[in-house]
Amino acid sequence: MASSISTALVSVGTAVPDNVVTNDDLSKIVNTSDEWISARTGIKQRHMFPRDVQAYAWELGGKAAARALNKAKMSPADIDGIICATFTPDNFFPSTACKIQAFLGNCHAFAFDISAACSGFIYGLNIADALIRSGQARTMLLVGSEIISRTLDWTDRSTCILFGDAAGAVVLQACNKPATGVLSTYMSSDGALGNILSLPAFGEKRYMKMSGSEVFKNAVRLMSDATKIAVSKASLKLGDIHLLIPHQANVRIINAIAENIGIPREKIVCNINRYGNTSSASIPLALEEAWDQGRVKDGTVAVFTSLGGGLTVGGAAVRF
Repeated sequence: MASSISTALVSVGTAVPDNVVTNDDLSKIVNTSDEWISARTGIKQRHMFPRDVQAYAWELGGKAAARALNKAKMSPADIDGIICATFTPDNFFPSTACKIQAFLGNCHAFAFDISAACSGFIYGLNIADALIRSGQARTMLLVGSEIISRTLDWTDRSTCILFGDAAGAVVLQACNKPATGVLSTYMSSDGALGNILSLPAFGEKRYMKMSGSEVFKNAVRLMSDATKIAVSKASLKLGDIHLLIPHQANVRIINAIAENIGIPREKIVCNINRYGNTSSASIPLALEEAWDQGRVKDGTVAVFTSLGGGLTVGGAAVRF
């Protein structure tokens, strides 16, 4: 395919459970309070499936994907490939992406999952962009879908207060408009730090474990670096950014990144107060909100940055 081909981000769609869990609700089951959670995280509420309800990541992701397709005025038949980023799959196989394909009624797209925890959306964006630029696909569906509530230890207030369930999806398509679409992507990993944030696959206690202070320190440093690298790779300057859409992990992390790289707070998209940390769904969830508010227009430059268990780090610059 000609080098002039780029990858446009055409639309975004999201889905969350109807059930809202407030900080006051959590204070009834774990030793915490609204004041304690708000001060440390910025979170006031999150959407979660009730613990007695059977929920599926493929169904939540399929709903987000259908919403994105509807906004793009496309049908499932238009999709050549589906990537789902998730660390909460319903099965080891079939993949969540294959189940989303079946949910949508698409019978020809290739489909696969990736596991990069909270960096999954940016890792998936990198892969989808490469597939489109190489000519192996014209239109891709990238989904981040997480039911994190089923991985939580409800006696551990350092983790169970942070997360929510959600899915987000974007439609990506080949385009010929110069300097438009995905301008750059960046990925990095440090497996030596994997022990500070982990989720066992087997064993009696399959709960998420996290060293909060270590995650905070590395998130600020590595997400700041990823932002700068993505901007540099796109031949831009930090002042060219219209929107910084970071992974929504903790408002203190987001504020520290903004201060660290000198981005004005009005350019930061943050909705963690209403959704908590939704891992691979958090960037599309924030992107849709910004788009619906009219903050995303033709020519808008947005930069995504994330850190996840692994450790995994991602950055990307996109011009709409």
